[in-house]
Amino acid sequence: MEIKMDGFETSPPRTPEGDESFDDAGPAEVPNTTPGGGDGRKLFEVMREKMRTRHMALRTEQAYMQWIRRYISFHRRRHPRDMGASEVEQFLTHLAVDRKVSASTQSQALQALLFLYRVVLSVDLPWLDNVTRATRPKHLPVVLGRKEVRAILGNLDGAPWLVCNLLYGSGLRLLEALRLRVKDLVLERHELVVRDGKGQKDRVTVVPAAIDRELREHLARLRELYATERRNAAPGVSMPYALARKNVGAATSWGWQYVFPALGLSRDPYGSGRVRHHLAESVIQRAVKSAVHKAGITQPASCHTFRHCFATHLLEDGYDIRTVQELLGHCDVKTTMIYTHVMQKGAKGVMSPLDRGR
Repeated sequence: MEIKMDGFETSPPRTPEGDESFDDAGPAEVPNTTPGGGDGRKLFEVMREKMRTRHMALRTEQAYMQWIRRYISFHRRRHPRDMGASEVEQFLTHLAVDRKVSASTQSQALQALLFLYRVVLSVDLPWLDNVTRATRPKHLPVVLGRKEVRAILGNLDGAPWLVCNLLYGSGLRLLEALRLRVKDLVLERHELVVRDGKGQKDRVTVVPAAIDRELREHLARLRELYATERRNAAPGVSMPYALARKNVGAATSWGWQYVFPALGLSRDPYGSGRVRHHLAESVIQRAVKSAVHKAGITQPASCHTFRHCFATHLLEDGYDIRTVQELLGHCDVKTTMIYTHVMQKGAKGVMSPLDRGR
């Protein structure tokens, strides 16, 4: 397949800092000038198709597209097919040396470029030996005390309060909580099912009994809104992959409704219509930032801090590390073991000699 990109040589060069405005919009097809045929489709169109064929997450798709735009912009809008390992090394080194990005950011850029060359352009790059790697620091997670967690929760209300109680009480990531559907809650057994979590894995975790009443009241209000929307023939919720076509009524069924829906409708990224999506991450993030400030917490706490606290406090209560690993959805117990270093038992569980005899 021949993949074209239009306007590269006639458009003015851009700096990497201005790449966010670089758009792949343009003619749907470009004449194919390569002998042997090909459909002449644009690079980004084919790349998006390849990623969706592999059911890659929408966030991954957006991130990869952004990195390819930055790569093209850095090399003055040359077509990636006309570049190779040397240009990739230059770009990755630029990110580490000039832009001073983190190791994980540089790694994400590398994965995007490898996907572009290996999957989209069918070019296997030689091993990249001359890339300056960004240093990967080993940070301990931020973990708050139980009183500090409750102080933050005490400064929240409404949906942010309920979401953060699930982050701390169930060990969820923020997006896992926001993507919860009604059918994923099993309140009779105090369980919830995380569907298609990190690594496209499902897992079961606990629902705290302390918020059982609030959850049921929230679902009751949600059911009233749902009934009103059905009477008004409002659009349904966004659905994963091709399920909307396979099960036409699923998007408007009660079980598939988001536990934390957005107030308005938005464009379906996988279709042409409008749907109801889940609550935006920024709504919860802003509320947590404000609550942390009001609680007088000096540590850099965020939504993900609640998940760290969930794991650490369970280990402090004597729960087996394998159990905590399953609740968190970690593939390797080594990932879970990092929380043993931040348990409130002193550094490495050692008591200072100055404290003995007191």
